[in-house]
Amino acid sequence: MNFKLLIISYYFSKLFKKDFSKGMPFSISVEPTTSCNLRCPECPSGLRSFTRPTGMLTDDTFKNIIDDLSPTLSYLTFYFQGEPYLNPAFLKHVQYAHQKRIYTATSTNAHYLSPEKAEETVKSGLDRLIISIDGTTQSTYESYRIGGSLDKVLEGTKNMIAAKKKLNSSKPYLIFQFLVVKPNEHQIDEVYKLAHELGVDEVKLKTAQIYDHENGSDLIPEQGKYSRYTKNSAGKYVIKNSLEHSCWKMWHSAVITWDGKVVPCCFDKDATHQLGSVSSQNFKQIWKGPQYSQFRKSILRSRSEIDICKNCTEGTKVFF
Repeated sequence: MNFKLLIISYYFSKLFKKDFSKGMPFSISVEPTTSCNLRCPECPSGLRSFTRPTGMLTDDTFKNIIDDLSPTLSYLTFYFQGEPYLNPAFLKHVQYAHQKRIYTATSTNAHYLSPEKAEETVKSGLDRLIISIDGTTQSTYESYRIGGSLDKVLEGTKNMIAAKKKLNSSKPYLIFQFLVVKPNEHQIDEVYKLAHELGVDEVKLKTAQIYDHENGSDLIPEQGKYSRYTKNSAGKYVIKNSLEHSCWKMWHSAVITWDGKVVPCCFDKDATHQLGSVSSQNFKQIWKGPQYSQFRKSILRSRSEIDICKNCTEGTKVFF
């Protein structure tokens, strides 16, 4: 019933260009931390470029969020910025959500997946684990994952597979995520082969978000199908995606930072569009409140004028 309300709300809002917001989000992302051990060049955590504070999600903040949303929440992503495994309470939080029968997923650079931590991960009930592997050789891998070790990624992957076998568990579902950039695009076939050899469940190719893309970048792939950008008649790079004046995410999901701030989506990396805080309000007050409503109206009016939307590749369709 909640899901149907969200779909009806979204399409009515598109049709009448007003915010008809019914129901509660069935999917949210919660940020375990903004800290990271790597220095990836197109990531605020890696660049240490946040204007917002760095910190760790606490037990109290997390439990308040889950207790508030669990009646309608189906999918929980433990990721926004940073490396989740740097938060000592991360797996305890996963277990709490799992006990509430919420599907849980996260993304990691896999540098902290020791045999012990891998077993803890399986026991936590985590459903999906995305492992970032952006190269099949150290030189290629570290060209983007600056400060990282491919050997650690492969070792962590093997530890996860061994832990699943030891505990006779099909979870977490393991995904190799390959961020396609110019230095690694020649290794796409190799990452599929590597995943098969290791026993990883799936490979996902991801296009890279480039902040200053207009004049090109050494990271933009030569193969156009793996790039978010194309060159226009003036010789400038522009995003391929046409920005329709709507966004399904604004009607079914939200992102909550480690310190409880609610922001529209994962493109608001510096939390510049704060719509409320779970530290001082319950989530329903924020979701139904005037700031959220005003932001949805601005999306319906002119998405191309909103800064975080300008580099967005998300579609506007509802996928079942």
